[in-house]
Amino acid sequence: MFVDTAKVKLQAGKGGDGAVSFRHEIYIPKGGPDGGDGGHGGSIIFRADKDTNTLLNFKFTPELKAEDGKNGSGTRSAGRSGKDLIVEVPIGTVVKKDGKVIADLTNDKEEAIIAKGGDGGFGNAHFKSSTRQAPIIAEVGEPGESFEAELELKLLADVGLVGLPNAGKSTFLSVVSNAKPEIADYPFTTITPNLGVATIDDKNILIADIPGLIEGAAEGKGLGHAFLRHVDRTSVLLHLIDVYNDDAGKAYETIRNELKQYSDLQDRPEIVALTKCEGVDPEIINLQKQSILAKNPDAEVFAISSSAHLNLENLLRKLVTQIRTSNIKKENVEKNVTKNELPVISLNAHASKTNWEVERIETEDGIKYIVTGDKIEKFARRTNFNNYASVNRLRDILKKLGIRAELTSRGAQPESIISIAGHEFTLVEDW
Repeated sequence: MFVDTAKVKLQAGKGGDGAVSFRHEIYIPKGGPDGGDGGHGGSIIFRADKDTNTLLNFKFTPELKAEDGKNGSGTRSAGRSGKDLIVEVPIGTVVKKDGKVIADLTNDKEEAIIAKGGDGGFGNAHFKSSTRQAPIIAEVGEPGESFEAELELKLLADVGLVGLPNAGKSTFLSVVSNAKPEIADYPFTTITPNLGVATIDDKNILIADIPGLIEGAAEGKGLGHAFLRHVDRTSVLLHLIDVYNDDAGKAYETIRNELKQYSDLQDRPEIVALTKCEGVDPEIINLQKQSILAKNPDAEVFAISSSAHLNLENLLRKLVTQIRTSNIKKENVEKNVTKNELPVISLNAHASKTNWEVERIETEDGIKYIVTGDKIEKFARRTNFNNYASVNRLRDILKKLGIRAELTSRGAQPESIISIAGHEFTLVEDW
């Protein structure tokens, strides 16, 4: 069963907690703190695999969880890190978080960390200093990233076959390649994309047969809307039109309009082929060609017959040339983007930019102050709020970062609620 979209809940591993421990050895009084750090939580990593061709497995496994890190222990023993969870996905898989692309796996064995495991907490051995000889502070492990990912498979192919239902796409693919798509003399025989490899003059062409489009496909009508994404990455479009169509030009225009409404496909290099031309009067073929050229004077139109193997080699050779030209243009564009369009970042661009923000909001329980910022939120996530010494350490950090002064200037009082990374506590009088 072919599945090209899926949603999956991801839960990376939590970091292990740091340990509070002191050396207890004979003849060694006041041995000092020796609590070890917690291990890192396992991450969830997606790996592109050429032998995987569907997202079906995610339908049966809608939740993925990596291993948590182990807690630290005495004698400065660090906890074991959790194992990363490696998930194999098809080449061409796009991963989105909140609608934004976070990974696009286009090469075999390419990997991407999709959900990062949490860092382990420091043990109390980490907090020993000249003024703090016996710290009872240890950090808790940081939670791993957790969210619902949207997966979308976009097939990678050199050529994408497009056309109205029953235009002969499946027959063409079965004749020129090793693919064995379902073929019948009725519309919508193809209900899932098919891939095949055609060989001409020792050159291989990967061809994708996309289910037939109809007028309105870009708005969701018919089957085409669900599969238009699969021609996104193709280098060349091969537009097949049944020579027996009442008006080849109108059929051509219908598909072109759908491609125009979906992404930038109308600008993709294209070759047009009239199919089922065996035994057809040359005058009829010419009339159909002229009907297409009336819509697009620059169109290259071939007359072919898949069952009779008519003009197929010439068409495949033209596809090879077009693919090569398209790929060269694409490489040049990518080089130009890399060279000329990368943003120039000033060395002092972030010198005056604060790395935290304070928001004052009114609630039923009083005034609440929400503090945000990557660094301070990370400290808060690793603070053990059941340990007064750990909370006081967080307050010290707020003071050193200048957040305490900002809170005071915003009117914060001892009883005011401070919220950081989902944790809440109050200010104290000696602040």
